[in-house]
Amino acid sequence: MTDSSSPRRSAYARLLDRAIRILAMRDHSEKELRRKLAAPVMGKNGPEAMEATPEDIDSVIQWCFESRYLDDARFTRLFIASRSRKGYGPARIRQELNQKGIARQEIEQAMYECETDWQALAREQAERKFGTPLPTVFAQKVKVQRFLLNRGYLMEDIQALFTSRFV
Repeated sequence: MTDSSSPRRSAYARLLDRAIRILAMRDHSEKELRRKLAAPVMGKNGPEAMEATPEDIDSVIQWCFESRYLDDARFTRLFIASRSRKGYGPARIRQELNQKGIARQEIEQAMYECETDWQALAREQAERKFGTPLPTVFAQKVKVQRFLLNRGYLMEDIQALFTSRFV
């Protein structure tokens, strides 16, 4: 006879289903997936703690890597492409990837391999925000620089916007 309080499926099986559902939505880094798998699940009566052990989580992560559902290099490439399409610069993208648990070496390799023209992207963002002839007055140029720095562009890319116009 079975105990009525025990779950019908093992914690590992439920954890694996949860991981696949999470990864079906979008790619995640290993650190993100671990955090989400360890977090309580929202049930009908509020958050419910998972009975999964750290070993269960490790096993699920390992299975996801082996099945190619989880790939930090692919995640990094897709994240760089996504964030650059949204107008963010390389410094901000590096910082966000670092927060997501991607190793600095992997970040630098992916940034090197990506074919993004950061100067062109910075120009596009500045023109979208401040208009086609970029300002020439110092006070207005400072606003453009501050905006682009906050978006994560490097100072040399920002300065190239103002020097290349006169060449």
